[in-house]
Amino acid sequence: MSHEPRKIPSKIESAPDYSLEESLGAPRMRIAGIDEAGRGAWAGPVVAAAVILARDNIPEGIRDSKLLRKPQREELFERITRNAVCAVGTIDSEEIDRINILQASLKAMAAAVAKLPEPPQAILVDGKQTPSLPEPLSGIPARAVVKGDRKSLSIAAASIIAKVTRDRLMTELSKNGHAYGWERNAGYGTRTHRDALDRFGVSKQHRRSFAPIHKILSQ
Repeated sequence: MSHEPRKIPSKIESAPDYSLEESLGAPRMRIAGIDEAGRGAWAGPVVAAAVILARDNIPEGIRDSKLLRKPQREELFERITRNAVCAVGTIDSEEIDRINILQASLKAMAAAVAKLPEPPQAILVDGKQTPSLPEPLSGIPARAVVKGDRKSLSIAAASIIAKVTRDRLMTELSKNGHAYGWERNAGYGTRTHRDALDRFGVSKQHRRSFAPIHKILSQ
């Protein structure tokens, strides 16, 4: 699975908007968009972000992070964090192996919501499932939105925050003596990463429950 962003289709791909948020009561109510990054990677944490946009101060150009190039994501990250309420949740590779990647992603989402300075009054979650929120947040209405990062501005903003945060974490991990190219591949299964696994073996940051890593360990 490649993590490289693809070019934005010229006029075919519709941009996300604020209509889902408005259907839940925004801007009168605080609506948080939730998304994660790193679910398919072979190494490193999964990172989720929760973002509550200010209706009258939404940065232009917000899209699904996979449709943006790195400089665009970095610029939007700075603008979103300056003008919106944001929080992130991170689950490491050891926890991913213990509870599986789906549950880890949902747990990271719940952690991101819990870290918001003010609890949202409803949440929009990218995907097919919503996280179980801890008390006293468990009563917050939640809606799962398939391809939500292409439909909701709040979810798309969360996808950018999660992606940039995780890429930066992987760059830091790559400085700790690792030679897997994580500063470029973010822990995904690129050829460089596979070749490095053949040379250096599995590190403590690798997800041992993932099939390619499990195969190496079983040989």
